[in-house]
Formats: sequence, C-alpha cells, structure tokens
Amino acid sequence: MAADAGDSKLPVDLVLEGGGVKGIALAGALAVLEERGYEAQNLAGASAGAIVAVLYAAGYSAEELHQELKAVPFSSFLDEGLEDKLGVIGKGYSVLTDHGIYEGTKFLEWMRGMLERRNVTRFADLAHPEHAGHPDYGYRVQVIVSDLTARRMLVLPRDAEDGLGVPPDDLDVADAVRMSMSIPIFFEPVRWKYGGGGKEHVLVDGGMLSNFPVFLFDSDGEPEWPTFGLLLGAQPPRETVAERVPEVETSAGPIRELITYLQSLVGTMLEAHDRLYLEEADYARTINIPTLGVGTTEFELTEARAEALFQSGRQAAAHFLDEVWDFEGYKAYFRQGERPSRRRRVADAMRGASRSSGA
Repeated sequence: MAADAGDSKLPVDLVLEGGGVKGIALAGALAVLEERGYEAQNLAGASAGAIVAVLYAAGYSAEELHQELKAVPFSSFLDEGLEDKLGVIGKGYSVLTDHGIYEGTKFLEWMRGMLERRNVTRFADLAHPEHAGHPDYGYRVQVIVSDLTARRMLVLPRDAEDGLGVPPDDLDVADAVRMSMSIPIFFEPVRWKYGGGGKEHVLVDGGMLSNFPVFLFDSDGEPEWPTFGLLLGAQPPRETVAERVPEVETSAGPIRELITYLQSLVGTMLEAHDRLYLEEADYARTINIPTLGVGTTEFELTEARAEALFQSGRQAAAHFLDEVWDFEGYKAYFRQGERPSRRRRVADAMRGASRSSGA
C-alpha cells in the first residue's frame, strides 16, 4: 500500500496533535512523509503540534526541525517570575494570581527568533500562494487556541478578526503559538484585549478544547487529496488514561499537593479529550506515534530520549504508509455515501447480540 511518488509530489493536509515535549516525534513522522514525496498543502496543530506545524509551514524541513528540537534545552522555557523563586509557596501564589507557574517569555523569544530566520512575523507571511483570501485555506497553517473567556475554540488566523479583533494578515504568528502552548498551571495564559482594548480574553492551550482536530480541512464530497492526522501517545488499547498521567504528591504539603493535583488534572484532560470521540474514518487516516513513556511536561528531556522520540515518529509513519494507508480504499469506504458512525455500529451490534442470546 506504500505510495510511489516518483518525481511528482503528493499533496496532503496535516493535523498535528499537541503533547508538550513529545512533539519531537512529529518531526520524525514528517521526515518520512517528505521522503515518500508528500507535500503539505494545509497544516494545523495545537500546543506542540502548533509549534511544529508553524515552523514546517515557515519553511523548516523535517530534518532541520529534528536538529533544532533535539538541541533546544526545553528546561530553558521554564522561566520563573520573582514570586516563583520563593519555593513552593511562591509557586502556589503564582498559580493563584497569574494562573501559571512559568512566564512563557523565553519560549516566545525562541519561537520569534526561529520564525524570523525564515522571514516570518505575521500570518500574511504564511498566506497560501494558491488560495489567497479563502476563508478556510487562505493560510498554510492554522493554530488551535482555547478562549476561556468566550468558552470557544479559536482557529487562528481564521478566527482572528472575530475572536481577537485583529485582521488575520496582521496577527503575529509567534503570539498565536504562545497562546496555543499555554499548558494550564504550567504556563501563564495569554491575556488579550479584544482589538487592543475592551474585554480581556484569557487564552490557553488549544488542546483543552481540541487537541486533535483532524476534521479541520474536510470538505463535502470526495477529497482531492488526503488529510493525515499525527497522533501522539499511541498506547495498548487496555491501558487507561489514568495510567499515563503523573501521580499526585500527597505527602509534600498542601500547597505542593494542590499544584500537582491541578497539573495531573490538566494532563488527564489533554490526554483524553479527542481520543474518546475518534471515529473510525478519522482513525483510518491517523499515524499513531508511540511516545515511549515521555511525559507532556518532561522538560528535562535528554538528547537520547529526544532522538528516540524522533525515530518513533519515523517508524510509525513508515508503518502507516507501508501497511495501512490506501487513499483509493479510504475514499471508497468512507467518503462515497454516508456511513454509520462507530457509535451507531456498536449500538447495533449490542442489540443484535442481545436478541441472539434471547435476552
């Protein structure tokens, strides 16, 4: 089932799941897609997926991302404010007042520097050359952000005018990524004044509302090219989400216990959100990347662990293309006529089993 690209490029849309430092694995999957001749037309991502998607859209190759992400000291992004340097009490105060332990300024500086090296500052610099002005496909990349104030998911720059009061072309790309990677409790949220004034909006990690919006580029009818989802954290089917999040430290005092409890709660939400609703049609186009036990907030990641994540992404993408993916088969099965959802098929199967057993 492997695609044979020959000398031609194979267009594809890509949706990248968030997952903190695990995002290095996404670069590994992108490397294989490049080697097989796939060329990204539209990209989207939340949190770490937004970081990789934006840099890829800005012109970094998968191998360049590999080297950059493997070398960057993620711990340098954990920039503490003055109160955070006062130990657990200071961090607790920071969570209560700023709603996050780390400032996020160091990350923003790094992201802005990476983009400037490719002459990218605003989303106008990432306009799609073939779809200029299109409401959905006018930009090469979309960034997922959660607006806690409006209680809605923002797709930026698509929703920039309505959600932030900023023309899409003028929205700063690094700012959008900083919004999307604001893991609650760990990083302070971005506080945005609508249109530069008026009501303040609190913006956090896009994964809080949708960490894996693989549906984003779908259109009615048969697609001209596929959308692949890159999903982080594939696990044995019987392993629960609860087994993959950090334990609460119950013997470290009430403040530390509260902080770890909130961090664990957020980690659980980010892990579980979209997986519960991943329909069969979405799963069929998803590259599942094992993340080798690496945690979302494992910021002290060693170079060896980073390299292992990259290779895991490579292996997962190669397996998907060689053993799973068949575009014509996908279209014939899922996109020609309406198919019942997985929930409906399961319900029908249970009713059938009940009737056959005489219950």
